[in-house]
Amino acid sequence: MLTKIIAHRGSKGTRPENTLPAFATALADGADGIETDVHLSKDGQLVIIHDERVDRTTNGTGRVVDHTLAELKRLDAGGKFDPIYVGTHIPTLDEVVQLLIQEHFTGIFNLELKTNKIHYEGIEDLVADYFNHHDVPFHLVYSSFYGKSIERLHVLQPDAEFDSLFKAKIQTAKRLHAEHIILGYHPDIRWVRRHWFILPKVQLRPWTVNTERDMRFCYRHQFAGLITDYPGVAYQLRIQMQGG
Repeated sequence: MLTKIIAHRGSKGTRPENTLPAFATALADGADGIETDVHLSKDGQLVIIHDERVDRTTNGTGRVVDHTLAELKRLDAGGKFDPIYVGTHIPTLDEVVQLLIQEHFTGIFNLELKTNKIHYEGIEDLVADYFNHHDVPFHLVYSSFYGKSIERLHVLQPDAEFDSLFKAKIQTAKRLHAEHIILGYHPDIRWVRRHWFILPKVQLRPWTVNTERDMRFCYRHQFAGLITDYPGVAYQLRIQMQGG
């Protein structure tokens, strides 16, 4: 069984994270999946960015939820990574989906709802409504650190796949798995290494697997997947270890 390579925020290690260039590069580098994060703008638009604030990755300041989509679109989301990416913008969920469709992507699309710090009112309904009205060719996977978002989405889209994110506290993931709401765990690779001898019998896709040592660990144990900032590196190493 090949361990699936899931590109964390796109090819985050080589391109501005959560931007169209990052996702396009991840696909070109052989990623089997894309992982990304969704927030709500002030005017209720689904936007792709990791942090609750725009400060770290753009030339703007403040919370995502305090900016309209038009205001977010005026920000530069590439120049802080490298000047050659000046002019790169924060994408919407639809722009990312359309890119994947254009690229004939049929792998895993792992959408993380960033609701563990700000509980965006109605974000689950908006996400479910979007995918219920768009026929997509890829495999949709939802994850979140916030268990209630997973439970709400499961009601709205019971046919999608759900997985639980966690760093160290596994209680919510255990409960959701026992209730047949989630299929697997997306744990911190450091937690996996500490518990490798008693790992649960569930689908595992650890994050963020960036070192060759950690990649080899995941391939050796034939985990279902790994989530990495360097999908190109992971792909070349997988060829060596798993033959594909």
